[in-house]
Amino acid sequence: MHRPFRIGQIVPSSNTTMETEIPAMLRAREAIRPERFTFHSSRMRMHKVTKEELEAMNREGLRCAAELADARIDVMSTACLVAIMSMGFGYHRETERALTVVARANQSLAPVMTSAGALIEGLKTLGARRISLMAPYMRPLTDLVVEYIEHEGIEVVDSLCFEISDNLEVGLRDPLQLIEDVRLLNTDGVDVVVASACVQMPSLPAVQLIEDMLGIPTVSTAICTTRSMLDRLEFEPIVPAAGALLAAK
Repeated sequence: MHRPFRIGQIVPSSNTTMETEIPAMLRAREAIRPERFTFHSSRMRMHKVTKEELEAMNREGLRCAAELADARIDVMSTACLVAIMSMGFGYHRETERALTVVARANQSLAPVMTSAGALIEGLKTLGARRISLMAPYMRPLTDLVVEYIEHEGIEVVDSLCFEISDNLEVGLRDPLQLIEDVRLLNTDGVDVVVASACVQMPSLPAVQLIEDMLGIPTVSTAICTTRSMLDRLEFEPIVPAAGALLAAK
């Protein structure tokens, strides 16, 4: 039997959700498919979700890529969306290139991706032209995320932000509260709802429930990240009860 596949994430130091939801999805997949996974992280310091702290955190990403390369992981991803999207249009591609250079210099051939790029990929996989989203950020950062997504050719019809600057507090939010929150979101005529446009705001228990309630494909950044990881590993992109993007065809 092949050894377990190693999932590597570059994680903000105060993030607790990506190391919870990504393993939860892949463990659920293990119940129906043969591949097995282990999970490995390297951390960048960040406490408050402000543009200044995000910029400082991004500078630590290259060190983290080298550390994960040492573990000979099979796929490498950043685990912060707004840190990428707040840096300017298309910045996820620049980040992926820079991290790949470091990985290769440290003898890692793992594909390198970002959670920000994964959200864009996931939306395009679903054929989304018009979306609405929810995020925990302060309004100025939420607006940067909206503008970034729109620059990638996807219209954002509405965005609901909860204006929580403390990243630990974001991670403590009850994911099932999103089922009530989404009632305040304008979803008329949208192709996809993004239940969490933030990798730290928990949403996995709510995504399938929101999708079933609205009758609209629903994703999160964590779900899109999982899909992109499975695609890069060339595995069937299926996870039970994780919404349309990971549903059996």
